[in-house]
Amino acid sequence: MENHTAESCAKSRLAIQDTLEVLNGKWKLLILITLQHRPYRFKELAREIGITPRMLSKELQELEEHQLISRTVLQTKPVSVQYAITPHGTTLDEVLGALRNWGLKHRWKIITAPEAVNP
Repeated sequence: MENHTAESCAKSRLAIQDTLEVLNGKWKLLILITLQHRPYRFKELAREIGITPRMLSKELQELEEHQLISRTVLQTKPVSVQYAITPHGTTLDEVLGALRNWGLKHRWKIITAPEAVNP
């Protein structure tokens, strides 16, 4: 494990800042966790997540720019587009799992904790 120095702290902050810039907003993580299970067509993904087509289009474009998802145009009538997580996107599996686990514990604590009812 690395010693805690001003330099290592600055590197950690920069790494977290980079991560937050790539995954900013409330939709990108939900899109990625949904695509972990299987590829989705655009409208299907919008319905599954509950996001407007305009916002989904913007978020997908940014995720594709960061090589976290792939976009495939299917030769169907009418033409449709399918999105899938990339191998680079799967490197976030551990992060998504940790966020999911923390969210479950946090929800349980907030809902069941007596101090949440009577602060």
